[in-house]
Parts: sequence; C-alpha cells; structure tokens
Amino acid sequence: MAACVAATLTLGVGTASAQGLAGPYLAATQADFRNDYEAAADFYSRILLHDPQNRAILQNALVAHIAAGRFDGAESVAARLLSAEPSNQVAGLMKLTIAIREGATGTAEAILRNPEFRFNELFSGLLLGWVAVSEGNFAKATEAFEALQANETLVVYGTYHKALATALAGDYATAAALMESDPEGPLHVDRAAVIAHIAMLSQSDQQDKALAIADMALSDGYVDKEITAIREKLAAGEKVPFTLVETGEDGASLVFGLLASALARDDADRFALVYSRLANHIDPAYEESLILTAEVLSAQGQYDMAIATYKAIAPNSPWYITAEVGRADALRDSDRADLAIEVLSKLAREEPDELTVITALGDLQRTSENFEAAAEAYTTAINLLEDIAPSHWVVFYSRGISFERSGEWDKAEADFRKALELQPDQPLVLNYLGYSLVELPRDLEEAQAMIEKAVEQRPDDGYITDSLGWVLYRVGKFEEAVPHMERAVELEPVDPIINDHLGDVLWKVGRKLEAEFQWRRALSFDPEDKDAERIRRKLEVGLDRVLEDEAAEGASGPGNTAQDL
Repeated sequence: MAACVAATLTLGVGTASAQGLAGPYLAATQADFRNDYEAAADFYSRILLHDPQNRAILQNALVAHIAAGRFDGAESVAARLLSAEPSNQVAGLMKLTIAIREGATGTAEAILRNPEFRFNELFSGLLLGWVAVSEGNFAKATEAFEALQANETLVVYGTYHKALATALAGDYATAAALMESDPEGPLHVDRAAVIAHIAMLSQSDQQDKALAIADMALSDGYVDKEITAIREKLAAGEKVPFTLVETGEDGASLVFGLLASALARDDADRFALVYSRLANHIDPAYEESLILTAEVLSAQGQYDMAIATYKAIAPNSPWYITAEVGRADALRDSDRADLAIEVLSKLAREEPDELTVITALGDLQRTSENFEAAAEAYTTAINLLEDIAPSHWVVFYSRGISFERSGEWDKAEADFRKALELQPDQPLVLNYLGYSLVELPRDLEEAQAMIEKAVEQRPDDGYITDSLGWVLYRVGKFEEAVPHMERAVELEPVDPIINDHLGDVLWKVGRKLEAEFQWRRALSFDPEDKDAERIRRKLEVGLDRVLEDEAAEGASGPGNTAQDL
C-alpha cells in the first residue's frame, strides 16, 4: 500500500524557465533537499510569481506548503496546479481534503471515483464509505466498506471501518461482532481499535468481554493510563463511551492517518507528512496524527517544527506523555540536551509513577553520558514494577550499561544476567555482556558462546560481528578473527574502533602494512582522545611494543564497541 502511494506521489523538480530565477530556484531546491519546508514554500512562491505555469514548481510548492502546514497557500497552489494538470494526484488530494472538510460530499465522491487521480484502492474505498456516512447514508457506506475484497489487508480494514461506522450509527452489538469476525482474532489493527472495541462491548452490555480485552491490553507489563482508567470504569460497572469517530469527517481523517502511518513505516517520510498534515486539516483534534507529524519532522531534522507540533498536545490528553517524551528527544537531537533533561525531569515530577517517563529520562541521561543519573532513573523505574515481565529486559539492560559505564561492574553484570533471564536469546544483551567479559578478560568461553549466538541472530550487525572477531583475537585465534573483523568493517566502515580492531588482528597475522593502513583509517574517523593516542603509539612503535607496555603498566586495551540501544 505504501509503495503504491509513494510510486504515484512523484515530487520531481523542474527547471525554472524565467530569466533571473537561478538564485531563488537554487535556494528552493536546497531548502527542499534539507526538508526545510517553510523556506522552500517561500522560495517556490517567489519563482511562481515569474513562472506561474511551471507544473513541477507548482507541485513542489504545493508539497512544501502542505508539509509546513500552510493550507491557505496550499489551497491556492492546488487550484492552479489542477488547472494546469487536471490529473495531478497531490493537487487532487488537496481538493479532496477541502471537500471533506467543508462537507461537500458530492465533490469528494467525484474526486475519489476519478480514475485519473490513481488513488490507492484502500484509501479511496474507505473514504467513499466515510463520505457516505457524512451524507447520512449508512447503507451506501456499508456497501463501500464491503466492496474492499481484493486482498486480506483490504478485507481487514474494510471490516474494521464498517464496525466503526456501525458503532457511530448506534448499533454497538453488531459493531462488536464485526470486530470479532476475523477467525485469526479481533481486528485490533492499532491501539485506537482496541479502545474502540472495548467501548463497543461496553455499550452493548458485554462488560465481562470488555474487561478481558482491557486486561489483555495491559498484560505486557507497561502502564497505559488511558486503558487503565477505562478498566477501572468497567470494573465499577460504568459504561465506556464510544468516541473514536463522531462524524464522517472523523472517519475520513483516520483514513488519511492510516496512509500516513503506512508510508512512515515504509520510510517514505515526505509522503507520510503530506497525509498526516491533511488528516489534521480535516480534524485538527486528531492527536495521533499530530504525533506522527512531529515524529516525521524530527526524523527529517526539522526540530523546531517538531517541537512546536508536540507542544500542541494539551496536558490533559492521553497523548501528552508521548508528546513530551518526543519533544525531549527533539531537543536532545538538536543539541539541547540540558533542556531535554529539564522537560523529562519536570514530567517525572508530575508523573512519578509513569514507567515510560522514568525510563525515557534514564535513556536521555545515558545518551548524555550522565551514567550515574541514568542508573538512578532506571532503578526508580524498576522499583515501580509490580510484576516483572519479559518485556522489562530492556530496563535491566539499560541500567546494566549505565552501571558498566560508571565502573560498577558487579551491578552491571547482575543486570545483564537478569535481562537474559527475561529474554534468554536477546542479541544486544548477549553481545554487550559477552564483549564486556572479553575486555575484563574473564569467562572467555562463555563470552564467545554468547557472541556467537548474537551473531547468528544478527549476522548483518557490524558491532556484534566485531565482538566475535575481537573475542577470537583475545583468545589468540588470530586467523579465525580476520574474516569476522573484515566483515565488521564492511558493515560499519567508518567506526574508528572497529577499524582499529581490524588493524590489530591484521598485525597479529603478519599483515603489518595493512594493519597500519587500518589504524590510519581509524584515526581519520575521529576516535576518542585516549583511543587516538593509543593508535598513534601503535603506528610509532608497533602493536607488540604497545601490548608489552600495557602489560607492564596494567593498562587496558581498545575501547568497547558493544552495541548500545
């Protein structure tokens, strides 16, 4: 589905035809390349003043306006683009969005049925159903949802949206039955579907079944405050209202959000952003789409826009914690780690029992190399756990890393082994613990077995492959280590420590010129100061002399490349 949309939303860049536009054109394309949508929209608009019929510029301007959330400009550009190119899909999407938003159901249906726009079958089919709902014609909506039969995905989403429309019509029992009609299990396509199903059951006096689904949703060991509150309401004998869709327009915005999520999973971020922005143009209160918009913007390096979007989520929203954690991540990624820590520290004070917040604070402290503070946060999180579940391995693993980096090895090892008790074959834990044992050095046979098991699960992970080569090096199996180290460098060609490790292995098998080449490559990739000093010393006197000196001084060898989270 995502690939189909990506293939038809072509955002090509044309050549400005007017004289004297080279500067704005270059600035526009550079801004576009950087995903700086606001600047790109401004520059494309300047070009269009002089070259108003350039279709490629019109399309790029339209996408930039949508991505920046500038819908007044987007509507104007879309109208001009449709005049120049009546089958343009992006302009058709904009016109469709306007029609749905304004309740112009006849226009919306005509756009959806126009084959020239080449809309995705699932997208157009679901929207035809919700346009019919907006007309008040539930029979026509049902027909549209049931027409989605070409493959399993279409059937599942067609049935799910039929259930939502049926619940909106007030027939909660039939809606709940539709949610349970798939022989493979309930149609819980996402978290919102779970909550909708619970509400349908509650509204149709099936409280026990609703409670069972709530319990299932909470069984992974992580707290979901909204579902927990729903469960408490059910346990008290209260009914849970159905609120996911209250109008046909709400349903339509869910369809745009569905496409946005699919495109984001398919690494088509720009297309995902177009759909998520349009979803919120239809329904500004659709907070899940706001979160996706902010996530995409952050992934594209547009941190200020992402932060502003996260801040649009109100403190009383079920999505507020997710938004604040995302805002902190965007601050960290934009080199404002101190502000990020302030955001999460404040949130942790407001939500002291919220595991997600405390672990996010620990993660932020750890990635900021505040390892003692990170360990303290993870300890707080672990103390919140009433029942430790397999999914909690990551908290123990993260605290283990923090202890190891703080020099508290005994505590670190205990946490790594606890993580393996919860997830015995977890490759990150196997690699980190195995590599750490190699560096001590201690229990080398166990360490090798751990790392070999990790490599079996992640053969294309350069850090884990490096660990296997390094354990073979440390036990004196130099010839066996070479292919693994070469493979690790192939997978992670610019990692300074992995290149340094390959140099050491090559030296030990007599390939000294190649070893020196790898050490020089390692230096070119900006290793930490202590590692760089050691590499320069090896280039000066050779590895053997360095190892002799370190043995005499009791010093350690190269740094740790065990993979972090």
